[in-house]
Amino acid sequence: MRQARFLPGPVGWLWLLIYVGVLIWSGIEPYDRLTWWMEVLPAMLGLAVLAATRPYFPLTPLVYVLILLFAIILMIGGHYTYARVPAFDVIGDWFGWPRNNFDKLGHFLQGFVPAMVAREILLRFEVVRVRGWLAPIILAICLAISALYELIEWWAALVNEQAAESFLGTQGYVWDTQSDMGLALLGAAVALLTLSRVHDRQLAGITQRARRRGDTEDYLQ
Repeated sequence: MRQARFLPGPVGWLWLLIYVGVLIWSGIEPYDRLTWWMEVLPAMLGLAVLAATRPYFPLTPLVYVLILLFAIILMIGGHYTYARVPAFDVIGDWFGWPRNNFDKLGHFLQGFVPAMVAREILLRFEVVRVRGWLAPIILAICLAISALYELIEWWAALVNEQAAESFLGTQGYVWDTQSDMGLALLGAAVALLTLSRVHDRQLAGITQRARRRGDTEDYLQ
């Protein structure tokens, strides 16, 4: 059985180039180094997982693109902190927002991206055989991930109050935790409503190629 290489072809190398480029930029004089590590570490771990699993379980191009997008958001938030992203200060002035809402975009994607990752894993491993249960299970998974992240933020606040202020980015919003989880749930629902058909087509392509070649040849060309 031939094994797929990690991110081969021009599209794959472009993916990796963008990731590394944004990571390097993000790590140059961030607002707070400890906060940077706390925000960017998940993106680094994600890359390690992708590198380790790609030879045996290559994902669909859609999911790879979404993971890259989410990693970029994490790196931007790590560089500036989520409460200080300049572009969202400008956008906030346009719309009269009392706070920098970049963190809300991050939490929306915290549901949007994991929803498609979970969908791919559940379908390809045939964990959910009744399609009617697929969406509720994915929504529950994404809400659980968001709740776990909020618990991690709480733990960080208990350990280091100074670092937690930048890491949490509540900006004095009393319902920050609840709105974060609500946006993650909304993001998961939007992803399922808008991307499921595209995802199904790409999953079908992987299945057809695997059956035809009898291996895990590259699917991201």
